[in-house]
Amino acid sequence: MDVRNRFSDLGVLYLSKANENVLMKVFEEYNLKFYELFPAAPHVFLRKGHPLADREKINLNDLKPYPRLNFVQGSYESSNFAEELFSNEIVEKSIKISDRAAIVNFMIGLDGYTISSGIFPKYFHGNSIISVPLDEDETMRIGYILNKDRELSRLGETYVEALKQYQND
Repeated sequence: MDVRNRFSDLGVLYLSKANENVLMKVFEEYNLKFYELFPAAPHVFLRKGHPLADREKINLNDLKPYPRLNFVQGSYESSNFAEELFSNEIVEKSIKISDRAAIVNFMIGLDGYTISSGIFPKYFHGNSIISVPLDEDETMRIGYILNKDRELSRLGETYVEALKQYQND
């Protein structure tokens, strides 16, 4: 809750069917406001040579044999604050990672996967990681939060404009 405590000017996150009710209550309690930027269809990120890489779409059942990679930051762990969709789904193998670069290594070395918005900068992984649409009934509403009594700084405005470029990806 760095935005609440004013360590950060804004926070980028998503709302989904699974987390919206809880997060909206938290935002209200902490005097935060959510500003939606764009909707995004969930995607599965995996290595280019993964056994599921040639599929047009992947569903949660297809992913069961492979380790799920969850990015965690900070000490607050709750599925409502998870970086990945469907993080509350029970899986046989789950690895929690706090280093984004390590996620790429686990995708490549262990045939692991993560579920996200489909936005994964190429400079971060080159051509070794791909995204495949997730065939589940869910949408990620990407946006940012601010304290209700604050406005975006010039830097914040620049950052939000940069985020908007991913709207049609």
